[in-house]
Amino acid sequence: MNTIRSEAIVLRTYKLGEADLICVLLTRDHGKLRAVAHGVRRTSSKLGSRMEVLDHVDVLLARGRTELLSVRQVESRGAFDHVRSDYGRLAAALVIVETADAATIEQHEDPSYFEMVCRALTALGEAPTPAVVATAFLFKTLAHEGATPVLEHCVSCGEDDELVAFDLGEGGLLCASCRRGRPVSPEAITLMRRILLGDLAGVLREHDPSGAAEVAAIAVDAVESNLGRRLRAARVLDAH
Repeated sequence: MNTIRSEAIVLRTYKLGEADLICVLLTRDHGKLRAVAHGVRRTSSKLGSRMEVLDHVDVLLARGRTELLSVRQVESRGAFDHVRSDYGRLAAALVIVETADAATIEQHEDPSYFEMVCRALTALGEAPTPAVVATAFLFKTLAHEGATPVLEHCVSCGEDDELVAFDLGEGGLLCASCRRGRPVSPEAITLMRRILLGDLAGVLREHDPSGAAEVAAIAVDAVESNLGRRLRAARVLDAH
């Protein structure tokens, strides 16, 4: 097959030569792909305004002689325009796409994760606390990777009372007797459980839920540890 047509989200771009742009795309049907948008940085280009980070598009890509695909056609879906005019929403959106870039493998189809990214970016349009959307996405990425933290009981001894700490190496919460890692408040435990165990919709409707900054820090550390890389955009989460 010489061409690929798919729905896609632009995760990242970087310059190539004087006028071209390499776009890292998360596609619904073909996983993460890299493609060259030729001449896109020229003011006369018809592709330029549709191949920016966070753009949601239908794209036609062509195979060439190298591993890089070539962008032939782009049609904007325009679903995530709401994030660009608000700094807090934009910051949260950048956490989501950077995480998606780090968590996905090129040419590995994963439509369920693509849909999860779309839902998270869409949720930023209505959520009163955008940073909580990004935090929830980090935890959902852990779950998608098979690394859901243990939150119902002590991951070491099984005790379900007096849970007071969270340890990345152990993989979840720890009781007072087994405590190590970082201290964690009851409010943060409740919020993590709501995010991962069935009340995410309720969390996203709340304005600045109790324990949000603490849970954001835990989520960032856990995802960075699981992926083995630092998420630069995630440093803003505890500030919004």
